[in-house]
Amino acid sequence: MERKTKQNVVIISLLIATFLTAIEGTIVSTAMPKIADDLHGSQLYTWVISIYLLATVISIPIFGKLADLYGRKIMFTAGVIIFLAGSALSGLSQTMEQLVLFRLLQGIGGGALTTLPFTIIGDIFSFEQRGKVQGLIGSVWGISGIIGPLVGGFIVDTISWHWIFFMNIPFGIVSVLILWVSLFEQIEKKKHSIDYGGIFVFAISMTSLLYGLTLLKDEKQLTSTVLLLFMIALFGMVLFIWIEKKAKEPMLPLTLFKVRILNIANLAGFLLGFILVVSTFYIPLWVQGVAGLNATSSGMAMLPMSLAWPLAGILTGRWLVKTSFARLALVGTVIVIAGSMGLAAMVTETGIPWMMFLSAVLGFGFGLVITTFTVAVQSAVDWSLRGAAMGAHNLMKSLGQTIGIAVSGLWLSDRLYGHELEVSLHTVFMFLVVLAVLAFSVTCFLAVNKEKNAIRHSTEN
Repeated sequence: MERKTKQNVVIISLLIATFLTAIEGTIVSTAMPKIADDLHGSQLYTWVISIYLLATVISIPIFGKLADLYGRKIMFTAGVIIFLAGSALSGLSQTMEQLVLFRLLQGIGGGALTTLPFTIIGDIFSFEQRGKVQGLIGSVWGISGIIGPLVGGFIVDTISWHWIFFMNIPFGIVSVLILWVSLFEQIEKKKHSIDYGGIFVFAISMTSLLYGLTLLKDEKQLTSTVLLLFMIALFGMVLFIWIEKKAKEPMLPLTLFKVRILNIANLAGFLLGFILVVSTFYIPLWVQGVAGLNATSSGMAMLPMSLAWPLAGILTGRWLVKTSFARLALVGTVIVIAGSMGLAAMVTETGIPWMMFLSAVLGFGFGLVITTFTVAVQSAVDWSLRGAAMGAHNLMKSLGQTIGIAVSGLWLSDRLYGHELEVSLHTVFMFLVVLAVLAFSVTCFLAVNKEKNAIRHSTEN
């Protein structure tokens, strides 16, 4: 196969894998009421979703590092196999306890499918091509957000909820087969030292942090249990850093923190992840709880974000060739600030057309700045560190989303309709403005960084 043909075939594999993870959240959420009713486990309703997200967050940087040691193909394949095993077992679940356990397994594999496609894009595409391909990958998330609820509802109503998990199997198999025939890697054959201590301590720390955040969101107060979990997480991260300093081949190489552009991208990614998840969760709540409209109207309000994001991603690929990371990232964060200010300025009478406009503004801003930072991370290091760098970046974005839901939930009124909800949502949206300004401030450091010298405009295999 010619190089361009192989690249196109690899893209197909990555699009399929991305589709599996992108549609997972919306399709399972749609089916959850029926699943909980059939399995008589409403008390574990939220854990079916939460445990998947927890496992994904933990496994993202682990798969990133292992891909640097053993190659992208083998770790991508391992991730898909774990994901499909979890999917099949989830579909066979007879109790909610079983489903939660198997969703944990599925989430571990989901970590590979979430981060490795971005790593592979950085490997096989030139600097000029990465943004365009990134936009194509971003379009899958947009499309999945639209069709996920429709597909989930159709399968539950016409077949059985079990098939929302079984349907992953043929797609996953095809994705792996395509990647194996199209992606060529030259891996140095040597014995590697796995950082088992770092992996274990990191998993315990993240589990404590995310479980603590979940309890904080539910109880809306800092209980002794929540405080203990946060202390375990803090102690664990200190221990993790000490282990990484001593490890021969650390899970998270501390040398990455010496690359200034990575630090900027990761901190900005955390803030943008926070803003993203809060806006996508609470715009529909405003539509239904404050404006008093129906769920269909909520979907209409969010639709422009799903369309504007991939459009911005594709345009970013073209613009990156002509301008700098700093300019595009700064423009993107300014647009996010404008969208956040628009949310904070909404009133009860705000109509769907204006909300759709704000959704489009936010989507375009996110597509611009997140794509820019993703390409920056892909390009800032060579092959041997790219997996770990992308894993760390995706981890920070995921943590931003997880913490965003927990923290914003503290301000949310217990009443999901009326004036009290409007006041609490205003507080949340105003906080998003503050975070967007912080993201802009962090991004400003790119302007004084000689990123043209820090970024390698090349493809390293």
